[in-house]
Amino acid sequence: MMGMSLFMCMMIMVCVISCGEAAPGAKFEDLYRSSWAMDHCVNDGEVTKLKLDNFSGAGFESRNKYLFGKVSIQIKLVEGDSAGTVTAFYMSSEGSNHNEFDFEFLGNTTGEPYIVQTNVYVNGVGNREQRLNLWFDPTTEFHTYSILWSKRSVVFMVDETPIRVHKNLEDKGIPFAKDQAMGVYSSIWNADDWATQGGLVKTDWTHAPFIASYKDFKIDACEVPTTTDLSKCSGEDQRFWWDEPTVSELSLHQNHQLIWVRANHMIYDYCYDAARFPVTPLECQHHRHL
Repeated sequence: MMGMSLFMCMMIMVCVISCGEAAPGAKFEDLYRSSWAMDHCVNDGEVTKLKLDNFSGAGFESRNKYLFGKVSIQIKLVEGDSAGTVTAFYMSSEGSNHNEFDFEFLGNTTGEPYIVQTNVYVNGVGNREQRLNLWFDPTTEFHTYSILWSKRSVVFMVDETPIRVHKNLEDKGIPFAKDQAMGVYSSIWNADDWATQGGLVKTDWTHAPFIASYKDFKIDACEVPTTTDLSKCSGEDQRFWWDEPTVSELSLHQNHQLIWVRANHMIYDYCYDAARFPVTPLECQHHRHL
């Protein structure tokens, strides 16, 4: 770092630490635990695997609950013929009026594109599905899937490329998920009644077990002491890195990435489904990128 002032060196180090991207992911057991079918959740060194067979699927959940922040995980999806299966990575609160942010990876027959479906629930109401074809084969290597949640928006990202932005439009009278702590979850299960070509292609159990692999677990979020005590994370007098406008708003480059994803890979957007929604949902009338 010859020629660089000590002050500049310190500023760069602070930025790297505060942004949280340089730190390696935590071990699975530090952040998560198996939530069901424990014998189908296997730790193999740095990689954790969830297994689906004709006896059971499996899932895991975070040990803590959070209000705002960023969660990331690297996933290698089910290889080969995965038709009928769904692998999910999501955040959710509890109760019938829950909030939820979903990544759902819909299995396919061999050689067809993998579809990722995102959805947003606010106060128990979802039906905000978007679907896109991934621009790579997610079964051959690990890729990073992230949810960035702030008071301003929810951003879904794939390898740091934004694929969806759900903005806070409370000023338009539209509820936003901001007052319920969420856990982080992942699971794999059989959904051949709808997952592949609307349920036309069923799960071929001769290819079981179906295995999704995970590594590089990161949660950089505000942990709540209890689900009823949110003051630590929601107080107006506190500011976190995800509240900064440079983070909670897309940059020009990120906006271009989002436009590219929508133009080249989106195959379904609930905002344009007149059969389901004869009247365009209110948030669709205000979002620039949905």
